[in-house]
Amino acid sequence: MTATTAETPPPAPRPAHGRGVELSLLVCAVLVSVYGYVDVGLTRNGAVPPDALAYGAGLGLLALLAHLAVRLRAPYADPLLLPIAVLLNGVGLVLIYRLDLETPADRAAPAQLIWSTLGVALFIAVAVLLRDHRMLQRYAYLSVAAALVLMIVPILFPAVNGARIWIRIGGFSFQPGEFAKILLAVFFAAYLAANRHALAHTGRRIRSLRLPAGRVLGPVVAIWLISVVVLVLERDLGTSLLFFGLFVIMLYVATGRTGWIVVGLLLAAVGAFAVGAFEPHVHSRVEAWIDPYASIAAGQGPSQLAQSMFSFAAGGFLGSGLGAGHSSLIGFAVKSDFILATAGEELGLAGLTALFLLYALLVARGYRAGLDLRDPFGRLLAVGLAAIVAVQVFVIAGGVTGLIPLTGMAMPFLAQGGSSVVTNWIIVALLIRVSDSARAPHPEPVETGVIAPTAVAASPAAPEEAR
Repeated sequence: MTATTAETPPPAPRPAHGRGVELSLLVCAVLVSVYGYVDVGLTRNGAVPPDALAYGAGLGLLALLAHLAVRLRAPYADPLLLPIAVLLNGVGLVLIYRLDLETPADRAAPAQLIWSTLGVALFIAVAVLLRDHRMLQRYAYLSVAAALVLMIVPILFPAVNGARIWIRIGGFSFQPGEFAKILLAVFFAAYLAANRHALAHTGRRIRSLRLPAGRVLGPVVAIWLISVVVLVLERDLGTSLLFFGLFVIMLYVATGRTGWIVVGLLLAAVGAFAVGAFEPHVHSRVEAWIDPYASIAAGQGPSQLAQSMFSFAAGGFLGSGLGAGHSSLIGFAVKSDFILATAGEELGLAGLTALFLLYALLVARGYRAGLDLRDPFGRLLAVGLAAIVAVQVFVIAGGVTGLIPLTGMAMPFLAQGGSSVVTNWIIVALLIRVSDSARAPHPEPVETGVIAPTAVAASPAAPEEAR
């Protein structure tokens, strides 16, 4: 067999790291947040807040430390993910600070800043310690066990606002279900990646939908059902909807079968009807969604949803300006579930659109990182993490605008909630780790100068030479 020498291809261009772009965008994100903070002070008190410089320095320091961690440990990561997270977190702090001026006895911004600092610290820890996202695949069953424990433990604690989703020890409280969604995403990604071929090509076919064998689909469905039942018992229906959406999206990505989307929508509709009809707490929210102005007609004043819609209407296109709105009339949960109402009234449709575009870009870059990966686990993990953000934004924004019935969840990065902001920073860290693997240069196969086996097989004399 005669060897042929292949021409040495020119070296591939070295991909740009994008760290300079990331640093520039981080500076812009910090400046925008500081400008909003100053604007609130000028509107409310006619003077720049005395701690504006400290706020800007603190946020800038957190952004710089996160940037250095990415530069050192994930040099090829997507340069847009971290600036988007910093900007959303900074705007959230500004909105909470603005609402604190209406409730001086209940200030939430200082605690939110502490939680944000913890979130950035965990972001740095994940970026530095997790060298390869594929390491998480080894701990799939440990992840799902920990997730179930985190969801079950709050049942042992007293209910807060009708839901048993909090763990309160002294003056400290957190919501473990926020961390459980990341662990479930890791488990779903690992299990579906290992069984994707069996899910797509085995089982019984019903018309255009192929149902996988029970031994293949059974374990992951059982885990999902247990988690949903626990959350229903805790009356945490927003997170139940999030887990259902996460399960269906990841199953569709793993199998490529559009029928799962149809089945998922049908099951969601049936479940929503059943829960809305028989669960009193959810039924009251459905009635408020159908007629948000019923309380006004009854002489009881506007409900939270009605007042939220008034805030959006008052904002118009450009908004009333930071600090000049009246969304505090919503009352309870104005800093958490209804914080979008403040953004809608004071930033207007233009500001809301900018926020939604930031979320859309965050989700799109997460999906892009997954699609660029070669390993199935990383692809499913990136899609699952991005889907968590997408479903949360849809459920919350749809609820406060009257598009769908309201469910209690926190808007990622914007709303008050320590567990939520910490979890979102971990999600961004994992997406950065995945995107670094997807964008990093991969070594090309070395040319040996020997004819490839496929070329030998294609030669007319191949059988004789092979013998």
